[in-house]
Amino acid sequence: MSKKERVVLVTVIIEAALAGLWWYLASMANPDHVTADFQQVVRQTMGTAMGALLAIGVMLFFVAARNDRKTIEDKMRR
Repeated sequence: MSKKERVVLVTVIIEAALAGLWWYLASMANPDHVTADFQQVVRQTMGTAMGALLAIGVMLFFVAARNDRKTIEDKMRR
């Protein structure tokens, strides 16, 4: 499995876990022990976390692609 495939797989798994957590928190109808803007805070926080992770995943994908190319070039030289 190439490094690019590993980065994509790990990113998808973590994003799915965050989406599941987001769905769980969003399905909670304002519990008694939270503030009235609970849903808005959950949306902003989880949306920011998922967006940041996706941006990092894209950068890591390009780094992994470069490393895969270097590995292939090194194998071709030998």
